[in-house]
This record gives sequence, C-alpha cells and structure tokens, in this order.
Amino acid sequence: MTTRNPPAFPPGFAHYPLYFSPDQQAELIDTVKAGVAQAPFFQPTMPRTGAPLSVVMSNFGPLGWVTDKDDGYRYQADHPKTGGPWPDLPRLLKDLWHDVTDWPGLPEACLINWYRASANDGKGAKMGLHVDNDEHAMGAPVVSVSLGDPALFRIGGEARGGKTAGLKLFSGDVVVLAGKARRSYHGISKVDYGQSALVPHGGRINLTMRVVGAC
Repeated sequence: MTTRNPPAFPPGFAHYPLYFSPDQQAELIDTVKAGVAQAPFFQPTMPRTGAPLSVVMSNFGPLGWVTDKDDGYRYQADHPKTGGPWPDLPRLLKDLWHDVTDWPGLPEACLINWYRASANDGKGAKMGLHVDNDEHAMGAPVVSVSLGDPALFRIGGEARGGKTAGLKLFSGDVVVLAGKARRSYHGISKVDYGQSALVPHGGRINLTMRVVGAC
C-alpha cells in the first residue's frame, strides 16, 4: 500500500491513492445505496441563517452529524427526518479504519456526503474550508474516502485564511487527517463532474469517519 505525504501539507496528513479497487468501490456504493434506503439523503442547513449546504447527506454508525437553522451543528442517534436509527458502519470501512489508524476503537460516525452536479444553482456542490471541531475526541484521526468523480481537495493551517495546498482526489482514494492536519482548515474547491459512472445519477460520494467521544 503506497502512502503519499506531500511536503506542503501539514504533519499528520496522509494520502492513500486508489486504496480501494474498482470492485471494492462498487461494493461501497452498494452499501451506500442500502444505507440511504434506510436513512434517506437529507438537505442540511446552516445554523441561524438556514442557508442550505450544497451537499446532501446521510450517515453510517450509531451517531450521525446533522445541522439545521434552529439547533446548529451536532451529532444525534436518529435521522432528522424519519426519526429512525442510522445504518451500521460497513465492514470495508471498519477494516480501513483499523488499517490506516492506530486508534483503539471504531468511529461512532461516518458522514455520507453526495456532491451533485445539479446543486448550487447548477454550479455543482462544493465544501468550503472548515475544521471538523464538533467532536470531543479531537485527538482522534478523521478518515475520508472518495468515490465517483475526482475532486480538488485543499488544506491550509490552523487559522482561517492564508495559503492552502491542493491535491486531486480520485475514486478509491483515502485521506487521513491526524495530528496538526486534524486541526487544519480543509475543503473541496472543485469537482470534475461527469468523469465517473460509479455513483448513480452522477457526482461524488465522500465517506468521512469521525470519533465523536463523550456527547
């Protein structure tokens, strides 16, 4: 397994190009389809303003990350629309977590973000620079899987603003944010839509595993 750690990226960042084979990517997409049959994609909104995020999302695991105008960013055990539980974390993702991290337990949450070409007034979904800081276990790594259309990932420092470094992520790639990288601003600035037929109805699926800790 080849690992790339670009020198311009913060310590704790790791990139595993094409970690998942085409057959494994198809299996992951099948698990996503089964998962969203139980916990459908929903449109998250920003706190206070209620502005919609350009991605639609669901979750695997005992806790799901949600956000809305009234209650803001949080983790909860039930789907915000159906009230039902989230689907279990798939075996392939459990195996990945044990392979690329030394964290003693499994993540409680795995976000399923769907970047659609039709979102954002037809400009396509993106994800602005942010830090994942709604978790109590900030010392735990974050592990992210890319499926479908390639995307430009950008990461900067621990303060908002300043220079960022970029890396193109392809379907099957895995990224780990640990250490300083875990606390660094990062996002998706562009998706090259129409490059992959893996995702039903097109676009990019991103699976992001997080340890939440005490709630």
